[in-house]
Amino acid sequence: MQNFKDFLKNEHGNEHDFRLKKLYTEPKIYTANGDLKKRWYVYYSFRNPNSNKLERQKNIYVSLKLKTKSRRLKELEVFKSALTKLLERGYSPYDNKPFISDSEIMTTSKAIDFALKIKSNTLNPASFKKYSSRINQFTKYIERIGFDIRDIKEVNKKVINGFLNEILNNTSASNRNSSRRDLNSLFNILVENEIIVYNCIEHIKKIKTQVKKNKAYTPSEADMIYRHLSIHDPQLLLFIKFVSYNFLRPIEVCRLKIKDIDLDNKLLTFKAKNQPTKKKILVDLLIDDLPNLNNKNKDYYLFTPKGYPSAWDIAEEDKRGYFTKRYAKVKNELGFNGDYGIYSFRHTFTTKVYRKLRETFTPEETESKLMLITGHATRSALRKYLREIDAERPDDYSDLLK
Repeated sequence: MQNFKDFLKNEHGNEHDFRLKKLYTEPKIYTANGDLKKRWYVYYSFRNPNSNKLERQKNIYVSLKLKTKSRRLKELEVFKSALTKLLERGYSPYDNKPFISDSEIMTTSKAIDFALKIKSNTLNPASFKKYSSRINQFTKYIERIGFDIRDIKEVNKKVINGFLNEILNNTSASNRNSSRRDLNSLFNILVENEIIVYNCIEHIKKIKTQVKKNKAYTPSEADMIYRHLSIHDPQLLLFIKFVSYNFLRPIEVCRLKIKDIDLDNKLLTFKAKNQPTKKKILVDLLIDDLPNLNNKNKDYYLFTPKGYPSAWDIAEEDKRGYFTKRYAKVKNELGFNGDYGIYSFRHTFTTKVYRKLRETFTPEETESKLMLITGHATRSALRKYLREIDAERPDDYSDLLK
């Protein structure tokens, strides 16, 4: 019969032997001797708690879509590194837990695709087109430096700054800031979904820029352009009058459909910058110049390349671009440089109305009346705009200089 001492000795030895046995083998990479037609993978073994034997676990395969050896190897190294960390933290394939979640190893390219899909549901098509264009520039950059197949967690401040500095050197500070803003938004999505721990872009500062604004035309310059367009391009003149008389932005004019014009009540309904649906009075100066809209399809756009209301199913940004280019030919012909554009007419007529009101009313009263006309949501926003276009000017102060 085994005595108590022998029992304890045997039990201690068994336990000691078990502790000395490795729970798993170090993950390794199989490259099929460099054959890209075969599957490459990470493999390892883990000790089965029932049999107490090391058993080969399921392989972790790399995508066959990666057509170069270097790209396959880089992705496998990401998988190997992530698996090693999990095993060191006590992961066991026999615990019936998920193997490696997306948040553990998600490549940079997959993380960007994930965030873009979410962002596409929060922006209108025109805004998302701009947004995705800037993000795609970043995608091309990380592909070039080999970060597209690395763990998104490895994308740090240095990587982001490398991209932003390239944008700055090749384009402008404004584009660099816009790219920073959109990347910051994208990385915030990754933080919210627990794919990364924190957003390093929040610690990258914006660069100060000098924003270029359209200059206002003088009354005589506006009159000259009006006369020219009345002869050579009446439709473009009507487009500009919506900017001048109803103080719409060019893209808001591009959105106008026949159903948005209520001639009986002299009302104009449109999608504005600061709200989805906005109404303004339709001034008589515009009503007199409108074409005959009777018996027209209510969903037709008011302004199209055909010169009359019709269907025009392209992006809003492209519509605005069309009329911007169309007007560019006119202003160049008349001797105006890049400081002027269609938006300049909004500045011109805002100044004209403001100064006319100031002949009768105080600055505060003038601002109250002008807000109803221009559509600014707040008095502070209107005041900032008036300062930018120099609408308020002092009387002659020569007597103060004597």
